[in-house]
Amino acid sequence: MFSIGDFARLGRVSVRMLRHYDAFGLLRPARVDQVTGYRYYDAGQLSRLNRLIALKDLGLSLQQVGQILEEKVGPEELHGMLRLRRAELEARVADDTARLARVEARLRMIETEGFMPMDVVVKSVPAVRLAELSGIAESYESDKISPVIQPLYTDLMKRFEEAGLAITGPAVAYYEQVPEGVRVHAGAPVNVEQGKTYNFDIVDLPAIEQAATTIHHGPMDNVDVTFQQLAQWIEDNGYRSSGVAREVYLKYGDGDPATWVTELQEAITRYL
Repeated sequence: MFSIGDFARLGRVSVRMLRHYDAFGLLRPARVDQVTGYRYYDAGQLSRLNRLIALKDLGLSLQQVGQILEEKVGPEELHGMLRLRRAELEARVADDTARLARVEARLRMIETEGFMPMDVVVKSVPAVRLAELSGIAESYESDKISPVIQPLYTDLMKRFEEAGLAITGPAVAYYEQVPEGVRVHAGAPVNVEQGKTYNFDIVDLPAIEQAATTIHHGPMDNVDVTFQQLAQWIEDNGYRSSGVAREVYLKYGDGDPATWVTELQEAITRYL
């Protein structure tokens, strides 16, 4: 038999916790000295202690732990519970990480309020024919757009390769509000053959007579800041938005988002 101190050392817990488990009826000492009140434990009780700690660390209450221990849960069941709990914790971490990213993005917007983009150019944009795929995102937030647009482009590039088509210019993305949320259009100009049928859509984006354009450098998860700065410039210079905004990916996909270069195009017209 082992004293409570030795048993705590072997079980890698504190004496205080062993007393707590005893009081809760989860792990009774094998023997209690009637004179001194000292608690003693058998080596075989380490098995129950290991299960108790594992279940508690899964986030179960001590009452739930006690109920499970009485059902004599085996290693396989514990592994199953661990896998389930791991998935729950990973999902929670992912949610918290995404929430922090959204807060950081909003803070960047707040910090840059009143600052204008370094360079805004008003120019005409020619019409362009795109091969594209589209999908629905929940909202315009970057963390909602990215999981939709990235697989669209991956799928689109694969279809181009299968069709033997070559990309002839920068990829272009644009968005439209729909009842289900936001329709994300991921497209690129390619050398399509007239009259031939493909497993993607062919669309003609019209020319833009006047577009306020600026260059966004770096990853797209902070493009909202640049778009808001561009919107402020448009208003401050006597314009208003008059069409669907476009993202033209001038440099993209080389593995390092810090090197990406994107032109933002916002159709504008003068206030009357």
